[in-house]
Amino acid sequence: MVGGSVDLRQARARTASVIQLAQELVRRPSRGGIDDYGPVLDVLEDWLAACGLPYRRLHDDTGELVGLLVEIPGGRPGPWWALDACVDTAPYGDESAWSFPPDSAEVVDGWLLGRGAADSKLAAAVFCHIAADLVPRAENLHGGLAVLLDADEHTGNFGGARAYLADETVTRPAGVMIGYPGMDEVVVGGRGLWRATITVHAPSGHSGSSRAVVGAISRAAHLVRRLDVAELPGTDGTSGFPLPPKLSVTSFHGGQGFSATPDRCDLNVDIRTVPTFAAHDAEALVRKAVAELDAQMPAPRPTRITPIAAWPPFRLAEDEQPAAALLDAAAAAGLRVRAKTAGPSNIGNLLAGECIPATAGFGVPYEGLHGIDERADLAELPQVYAVYQRAVLDLLRAE
Repeated sequence: MVGGSVDLRQARARTASVIQLAQELVRRPSRGGIDDYGPVLDVLEDWLAACGLPYRRLHDDTGELVGLLVEIPGGRPGPWWALDACVDTAPYGDESAWSFPPDSAEVVDGWLLGRGAADSKLAAAVFCHIAADLVPRAENLHGGLAVLLDADEHTGNFGGARAYLADETVTRPAGVMIGYPGMDEVVVGGRGLWRATITVHAPSGHSGSSRAVVGAISRAAHLVRRLDVAELPGTDGTSGFPLPPKLSVTSFHGGQGFSATPDRCDLNVDIRTVPTFAAHDAEALVRKAVAELDAQMPAPRPTRITPIAAWPPFRLAEDEQPAAALLDAAAAAGLRVRAKTAGPSNIGNLLAGECIPATAGFGVPYEGLHGIDERADLAELPQVYAVYQRAVLDLLRAE
């Protein structure tokens, strides 16, 4: 590898070792919020130590272990860049519906089987090997490379990423490449979000009473209708962002049994935001709808809004780093990869809130992501490895 070029044959030579590490990771269940992350992190620590790679443990505010951070400093000045892959996974769902054990880790007909094979233990194995490849040439690197192995991603907490960014001893990265799977696209942007829980109150009463009582469920239903018909600017394609804003009521809970009209109903609201309709606009829209409800259908207590989360939208131009390095590396490998702005949010939104540009979504083809029979296609693994290797070397200006 000279001047940032990558030999595909060298990438193929690394494939067996990458698959072996990924298999060991898949064999250790690490479902977010369900399993102990210790076993899967132990596998990584043993591998990193055997390769002589420097790493540190990352802990959240409560002291829980939430990830590992590998750091390869270069011998020359320059910005740091980061590769990020999660090593926790989605739940299994109905295990009886799987055609193989969710922790199988077997390779069948060129596919790695099991939960986390696609999202994102194979990417974690790739990134660890790329870090190991850089060590012998570290003196010629400008800046440095960090590899974040996040064990608290599928909970939605992004505990590893938060601990990484909160560590004052860490050099903040100039950009991050997130190893989600899929070879057709590089995600360079995503809508933001504003989420809140709304608590609607009302007088309680007997459902058979001769006195008319408008319960909390009825009041909440009126609020849902208001939110459903609320006009969000830019839904006609004039927002200047590839996707329009979107409002969804995602949860509705209240009451019990049949004989009582409840005095409380709770609902969750998820609003996807864009630059022209940001989090404060989303909150203002919901507060306006709530104020109108309380004015027209008074209750003993005002409706309460509890904001839960707010992430900004983000979008990189194709010539911005690290998007440019990844797209250029894919093109140099003869791959047709398009830049995409995603509807769902991802960890890139969290990074955008820290003013750190990020890409996501380039990896091997896959099936069953977050569903039944998750598997990753290994045929394209050497290409994916070579593309990330080239992108990293270009960013570090290796000589």
